[in-house]
Amino acid sequence: MSSEVDIYQELKARLVSNRFEHGAKLRAEDLRKEFGCSASTVREVLFRLSTVGLADFQEQRGFRVPIRSSQKLIELTHLRILLEGEGTVLSIRNGGVDWEARLTAAHHKLSHIEKRIHAKDDPSDLVSIWFASENEFHQTLISACGSETLKQMHGRIYAQFRQQLMVADRRFEFISANIQHHASILDAALSGDEDLTRQKIHDHLARHLTGKTMGD
Repeated sequence: MSSEVDIYQELKARLVSNRFEHGAKLRAEDLRKEFGCSASTVREVLFRLSTVGLADFQEQRGFRVPIRSSQKLIELTHLRILLEGEGTVLSIRNGGVDWEARLTAAHHKLSHIEKRIHAKDDPSDLVSIWFASENEFHQTLISACGSETLKQMHGRIYAQFRQQLMVADRRFEFISANIQHHASILDAALSGDEDLTRQKIHDHLARHLTGKTMGD
């Protein structure tokens, strides 16, 4: 029998990486059978996921995966730019050599994966490791900001952002630009140039501000 924590983490990963269809009903009975737990445990997990925006709940209709929305993606992108820019600038000021080393290591891993993806005709087997590495890099950017509230808010926004976008991102048509974007963010952050770092983060995410990245 899976624990509530394990079920939460597994369902969160599935919701963020779009292993459920957008708008699909999350059936507690099916999930209860899959995880070998009680229906009340599944409902509690789904309620927790709804509080962080990864599931929608309506009385009499139950839980559903959030629909894809161009407007929501634009809003989430604006928030990511604000939170990530501020968090990274604070990390530049507070992080020191330890943060710089961790950021460099996270970028090295991500760059290696992205170059592998760029070289493959079908990179579908690298989706999960790219997702984890991309998340690690962006979380490391803000990791030394000194504000747990900012990090928690960024984590929620990032997860909702990925949930909205992951279907489109599976094509990896953006990957050559991403390689350069991530390198530019790293270079700006390590240089200590706060304005340039904010600009590079904005440039990295700007393609999502039009709502045109939602197509399958």
